[in-house]
Amino acid sequence: MMNQDNDTQREVVGDERQVSKLDGQAPESTDFANYFCTYSYLYHQKDMLEDHKRTGAYFDACMKNHKVFQDKVVLDVGTGSGILAIFAAKAGARRVYAVEATDMAKFAKRIVHAQGFGDTIEVIQGVIESVEIPEKVDIIISEWMGYFLLRESMLDSVLVARDRFLKPEGALYPSHARLYMAPIRTNLTSQRSFAFMNSMENWASFVSDMHNYYGVDLDCLSEDFRKEQMEYYKSTASWADVHPSQVIGEAALIKSYDLKTVTLEELKAPLKSTFTMKITDHGSIEGFVGYFDTDFRGSPQSPADLPVVLSTAPDEAGATHWGQQVFQVHPNIACSPGDSLECTFEMRRRKDNHRLLLIQMQYMLCSPRTERPNEYKVQYVIE
Repeated sequence: MMNQDNDTQREVVGDERQVSKLDGQAPESTDFANYFCTYSYLYHQKDMLEDHKRTGAYFDACMKNHKVFQDKVVLDVGTGSGILAIFAAKAGARRVYAVEATDMAKFAKRIVHAQGFGDTIEVIQGVIESVEIPEKVDIIISEWMGYFLLRESMLDSVLVARDRFLKPEGALYPSHARLYMAPIRTNLTSQRSFAFMNSMENWASFVSDMHNYYGVDLDCLSEDFRKEQMEYYKSTASWADVHPSQVIGEAALIKSYDLKTVTLEELKAPLKSTFTMKITDHGSIEGFVGYFDTDFRGSPQSPADLPVVLSTAPDEAGATHWGQQVFQVHPNIACSPGDSLECTFEMRRRKDNHRLLLIQMQYMLCSPRTERPNEYKVQYVIE
């Protein structure tokens, strides 16, 4: 793992550590440790590549729209293994700049040359904010999506690249993104509740042992431990592969993004939304499922011939590597068809790590059976 200062990581032109003469700066050390370092491992790149819904969607977006890519200049932001740059080259791009912040750039360069695209694809190591591309580009392609779409905040870098390098008539792949939430039934809520109770029982036994063996009273920390465990077990969103049969209501659109027009300022501001989830099945609301989809439509000036959709919605065939995010509902809420959940939603970046998310949500079940519905206020963490 890298642990050098930014200004010493690639000191000498021609040094074996250099990937390209266009190399930029390495990530800031804390951001590298919190985020970038994971992507420097081949096993992680393998996990993403073998997600065939993901990889296949990008392949189709390029190859089914090869006329759009023909003789174009393409920028791949966060190229990782270089796979999207290779797809762009296969689709006929004249020149591809593949920018990668981590040492995975060295592997990407080897992969690119192994495919015979060394003269077409220029792999560049460095954060996109510090890289200088020698020409404007026609297309920016990037796989920037994180859990619940916005975790990792990588879209920031794509927008920086758009504003610096994309021609006015250029296109982004993907071009649009949407964020959804739906009510579900799930055993995860009860499982996490039992895990929380077991953790508290273990703590009580631990406190007793510390007092009996060493004469040290740690009960003064019991409330702090309870809050810590409550956040971890009940307020932290969980990765899940949700089956469509678990969904008991219509999905609500939380937010839609046009990547050609959304600004960095909008993206950094808290995401606020009000929406309604209509109940379609009998049962109990035990959680909410959050997911996203992205469209590859091109731009108005350069539209895709065959638009492609990449969806992470619950699917009988199984989840993508993103899965879905499940948010627990405590207590569970009995519901029937015709009921509706009225929701107010706010999501913001955490102050201690801008790549993680904090959600505050209010909801109430409106039903013909209830004159005064209960209102619930919850906070969720996406780590």
